[in-house]
Amino acid sequence: MGRMHSHGKGISASALPYKRTPPSWLKISAQDVEDNICKFAKKGLTPSQIGVILRDSHGIAQVRSVTGNQILRILKAHAYGLAELIALFVKGTDLDPKILLCLCKDGLAPEIPEDLYHLIKKAVAIRKHLERNRKDKDSKFRLILVESRIHRLARYYKKTKKLPPVWKYESSTASTLVA
Repeated sequence: MGRMHSHGKGISASALPYKRTPPSWLKISAQDVEDNICKFAKKGLTPSQIGVILRDSHGIAQVRSVTGNQILRILKAHAYGLAELIALFVKGTDLDPKILLCLCKDGLAPEIPEDLYHLIKKAVAIRKHLERNRKDKDSKFRLILVESRIHRLARYYKKTKKLPPVWKYESSTASTLVA
């Protein structure tokens, strides 16, 4: 399958092992892996960053082979319980009730999907570059391509209900989404 906005074919990829059981030398339990994932998510790391840390520092090549679940599903499953939410609310936290509801629903998972987040981050960087270099026509063209990918991906995520139906990408407010 070719790339959307370039001439590359993009056929190179890593091959996953056929055997889906965890390696025999790995002595860490599934519960410890889930605790590590939640700990890293509370620090603000994305699921892919968590996977890289687990692979490089803890020797866990595939989280799914150890826990039976992917990182994002584990994060969604670790939703705040009703008692924890009430405790947050009683403490007088300045969190919006919508955010509390989101914490209850999606748990520690990021509020917008990671691929969409990185596309928005790229669009913000290109727009910032264009403010300094107004005559850069190529960057202006690439910004159009990136923003069209953002709109296409947002349409898909709204259809699959991973984004709310009223969510809309606006270039003026995009920098607050990735800040």
